[in-house]
Amino acid sequence: MENTREKVVVKTSIISIISNIILASFKAFVGLLANSIAIISDAVNNLSDALSSIITIVGTKLAGKAPDKNHPYGYGRIEYMTSFIVSAIVLYAGITSLVESIKKIIHPEASDYSLITLVILVSAIIVKFILGIYVKKKGKEVNSDSLVASGSDAFNDAILSISVLASAIIYLLFKISIEAYVGILLSLFIIKSGFDLIKESVNNILGVRIESNLAKSIKRDITKEEEIQGAYDLVLNDYGPDKYLGSIHIEVADTLTVADIDRLSRKISKMILKKYGVILHTIGVYSINTKDKKVMNIKKDITKIVFSNKGILQMHGFYIDEKEKRISFDIIIDFKLKNREEVYKKIYDEVQNKYKDYEIEITLDVDTSD
Repeated sequence: MENTREKVVVKTSIISIISNIILASFKAFVGLLANSIAIISDAVNNLSDALSSIITIVGTKLAGKAPDKNHPYGYGRIEYMTSFIVSAIVLYAGITSLVESIKKIIHPEASDYSLITLVILVSAIIVKFILGIYVKKKGKEVNSDSLVASGSDAFNDAILSISVLASAIIYLLFKISIEAYVGILLSLFIIKSGFDLIKESVNNILGVRIESNLAKSIKRDITKEEEIQGAYDLVLNDYGPDKYLGSIHIEVADTLTVADIDRLSRKISKMILKKYGVILHTIGVYSINTKDKKVMNIKKDITKIVFSNKGILQMHGFYIDEKEKRISFDIIIDFKLKNREEVYKKIYDEVQNKYKDYEIEITLDVDTSD
């Protein structure tokens, strides 16, 4: 599967490189002949796209390296680093084009468009639209952020080339030169795309929240097991596209044996790996009291105390150890709340004051997934 993905990314990137180099060459030639900064800026943009595709190939090849002792989770995250480099190149191309366009406004020079200029621009627009559709489709098929970004960029390029074409037609018809201003428009668009791509790359490197549907589906499938009454604290660490390793807590009755839990854990791990390609390397356990009926009344009372506070998203892992006289549970407080620690302390104090005979253990859990 991984080899197939790599082949698709490399093949698609090579097609993109060849197309962009041809387009950049024609546009640069026509831009120099017509003395058009807008067309030259468009050529620079195509050249940066070709360079981006080269970096995508290098990143994909490096990311496909097998795990080793120093990198036991593989090299998948290299793709996110190469995406960042691609973003920086796009940003640099935009800034360079902006500077040249401003110079052209300060020191205007007459342009000299011709019929061949229009033909090449129209051809470039058509090629870019086709290339965008193809690259984006392949990117989605193999879950490659770099290819999807390149496909979207190709669409943007086609739209920007339409503005260059429009400025050429306006000049030919009315002898009004707006191509320097179109160059600025092009440049600002490229700069925005660069910043957007950088933001996405940084988010992938830092680690982002698990996609909601994936998290909910995994938890739902786990709780379909008869002996499991809840699934919480799902954490997935992203080690590259489609490479997730993580952990989860399951809630089970305190009557289950270690052998029962071992059987359940192995069954869950195999099922989640087969269905989602996610490796759950750790499955923790929350025990549910089943031997003492008064626990339900205490839990109901404490639940009321907890959820009387704003920003409480979840309470789970509730357990009372009568022998040790200990009450334990976890709470999740919304990140939007600025005074999370204060809310935690308030809940702790209220519970401890009401149940003075017990040692209270409340874990302030992290809102890692839906």
